[in-house]
Amino acid sequence: MKTSPTTATPRLLIPLLAMAGASAVCLAVFGARVVWTGNWSHLILVWNLFLAWVPLAFALAADRAAAMPTPKRGRVLAFSGAWLFFFPNAPYLFTDLVHLAWRRPPVFWMDLVLILLFVLTGLALGFLSLYLMQSLVARRLGWTAGWLFVASTAALSGVGIYLGRFLRWNSWDVLLNPLELLRDVGHRVLSLPSDLQPALLAALFAVFVFLVYVLLYALTHLQPVPAKAGENAEN
Repeated sequence: MKTSPTTATPRLLIPLLAMAGASAVCLAVFGARVVWTGNWSHLILVWNLFLAWVPLAFALAADRAAAMPTPKRGRVLAFSGAWLFFFPNAPYLFTDLVHLAWRRPPVFWMDLVLILLFVLTGLALGFLSLYLMQSLVARRLGWTAGWLFVASTAALSGVGIYLGRFLRWNSWDVLLNPLELLRDVGHRVLSLPSDLQPALLAALFAVFVFLVYVLLYALTHLQPVPAKAGENAEN
């Protein structure tokens, strides 16, 4: 894996434009559904997509601070911590499939496509931000540490997704309601011997996040097939 600073090159421009374009398409399809059906039943998707952009913003800020001629370690740590708190919001979008309900066929298929567009865009946003943070770790500690960081982030994200979907906690509750959050989490931990469902669901979500990241990472690191000598001559 290349570990050169990412903000020093323009190669982030195309991914960011793609994310922005995909988000615009999501909003356009959502608007079309509102016009067609006359209701705003999936407005939560728009909010969740906005939250999926937040960790990418923090990852870009951390990457920029680390790429300065004199790296700002305090800023890097602050932005990295904020990124970690908000990162689960990106993969969390896939749980919005729970909002898919059976309706007459045209509306059902529009809802399916709408939700999947938001889900895929959220996962892509999460992938890009995680890649930036993995690169930061790998540049400082090496390739193995970078992947251990990814695995650890996936595990924490599994817990975060569970807390958000089933216990209805938000990322900002870490600051606004820390005692209540700790009390709720502590209660779930103490009840684990008799109730394994929270741990199993968190582990399932963690596996999903990690596997999706690995697949997207592998696909984006495909190398172009070199042309044969005869083909070069013909061209």
